[in-house]
Amino acid sequence: MEGQEMGHGHDHPHEHSHAHPHDHSHGAGHAGQGDLAPVVDLSVPDAELSPGELSRRQMFRRAGLLGAGLTAAGVLGTQGAAAAATQRTRTSTEPRDGYLWLAGDHHIHTQHSSDGMYKVSDQVRHGNAYGLDWMVITDHGSVAHAKIGVDKVNPDIVATRKAVKDTLVFQGLEWNIPAAEHGTVFVAPGRNEVATLKEFENSFDGSVKGATAGTPQNEALAIAGLNFLADAVRRRRVEDALFLANHPARKGLDTPHEIRGWRDAQPSIAVGMEGAPGHQAAGIAKPNGAGSGRGFYDNSPSADSFAAYPPESYKTFGGFDWMTATVGGLWDSLLAEGKSWWITANSDSHTVYLDTSDRGPGGNFDTDGRYNDPVYKGVPNTSNGDFWPGYYSKTHVGSREFSYTAVMDGIRQGRVWVDHGGLITALVVRARQTGTGQRGVTLGDTLHVRKGAKVEIAIEITLANQPNWAQFIPALARVDVIQGEVTGPVSDKDVFTTPATKVVKSFEVKKNTGTVTFTYQVGAVDRPVYVRLRGTDGNRGAVGLLGASVDPAGPAIDVFGDADPWKDLWFYSNPIWIAPRG
Repeated sequence: MEGQEMGHGHDHPHEHSHAHPHDHSHGAGHAGQGDLAPVVDLSVPDAELSPGELSRRQMFRRAGLLGAGLTAAGVLGTQGAAAAATQRTRTSTEPRDGYLWLAGDHHIHTQHSSDGMYKVSDQVRHGNAYGLDWMVITDHGSVAHAKIGVDKVNPDIVATRKAVKDTLVFQGLEWNIPAAEHGTVFVAPGRNEVATLKEFENSFDGSVKGATAGTPQNEALAIAGLNFLADAVRRRRVEDALFLANHPARKGLDTPHEIRGWRDAQPSIAVGMEGAPGHQAAGIAKPNGAGSGRGFYDNSPSADSFAAYPPESYKTFGGFDWMTATVGGLWDSLLAEGKSWWITANSDSHTVYLDTSDRGPGGNFDTDGRYNDPVYKGVPNTSNGDFWPGYYSKTHVGSREFSYTAVMDGIRQGRVWVDHGGLITALVVRARQTGTGQRGVTLGDTLHVRKGAKVEIAIEITLANQPNWAQFIPALARVDVIQGEVTGPVSDKDVFTTPATKVVKSFEVKKNTGTVTFTYQVGAVDRPVYVRLRGTDGNRGAVGLLGASVDPAGPAIDVFGDADPWKDLWFYSNPIWIAPRG
């Protein structure tokens, strides 16, 4: 068994701890603030604060000003915090399970993309209004972008960071992965963010380097790109860097062995993939919509596609990528090896459904590295397939504080769940040894127990409590528990199924307000397993691709040209591993 591949509990050093030098000790950062020091120092537990100090900390939390936000806002007094509290009212500011669950999107385009149109501030202000705490600007890798676009977008990002202080705005790019599809690459803000991204794109982008074909040489170039990012972090050129594969099954280009290769080469950099693509409005039927596939999954195999992928892999299921939606499929085959490989959900926002603006006239993208600012045209565009960031898809990250590096660390650790359409408000999952009173571990972690010990999964879901942006309150109908055995490394790196993963329990949700709790009894554990969750509004379903004994009621394949995204809502969690000792 590849036990060392699995995530680790909080009492164990993380497998890939490259000891980022960021210091989260806020007490030191606010020396001289007297009684505020313990209030803003998140290493001091709530229980150790006096009632007055705890009240003050909760005020800061509600204002979203703990961590980096406190320093950025310059608010160190009670009056200032109280004023800020009226500006930021988000569920993410209240800690759950010891973390701030910060909603975000790592796949967003602007006028600096050849097929984009919006200003950075347009995307960020919309995302902020729709509840996002963090966003990554990911304009397309291209010759023009590599030459001047990386430089030109940065002042817009820096200005937006200053203007919208309660949303963290990362600079990244959408990498044309050599020999494969697209992926998000982003770094922690700092003096070298532009230089690092520019060198990376010029040296390793498949489009820039003419390295898109599926050859071994191009696959090696992709690995070299990941090595470059890891080296930049090791040498402290940037504080942190991450890569996630985008819309991985859309064109059949991301082979199983390439995905394994990225993750194995740099497991602290290559950490996951989009479990659900953006472009979720693209399946709305004509004349009201584009009449395509959800996610613009409208492709057929090409010469560079992986021949073993089945025809259905080019479509979405309940809005989710085939690699994620298939119980016992590609994602599970990685988890069954004990590999930490996480899923996200994003907007991929380029041009927004029913938006009434148009690309700014004049200019030349190839020479300018951007389009002119959008202009109002007054006609809703029904052929656009995207939503604004945060409007429909959210990636919720368990973060230790409101800061760039804390969000990146939360993603790397797998403390992530995703949802569409505001299906649920919050999710807390704990694996713990039964009857011990232990708190246990959360998403992305490993619970270590003695062999034969009984284990249970405690689930707490805060149901939707306000209308989503389609103006209805979603109703969660069912929660599925999916369990798989960790069987260790595979000999065939192109395998994309695993036989010992299936839906083991389904809970019917019999209320539509407040909080629901469920407990799944894993039972006595004598071999390593993992558990992940999925939930649905119950509107559409079908027997899973690997049969009813594996998945009796999974997401149905989306109808091409007629897939209303609001009538088929799901959430997914990342896994928890359970590893017996002895």
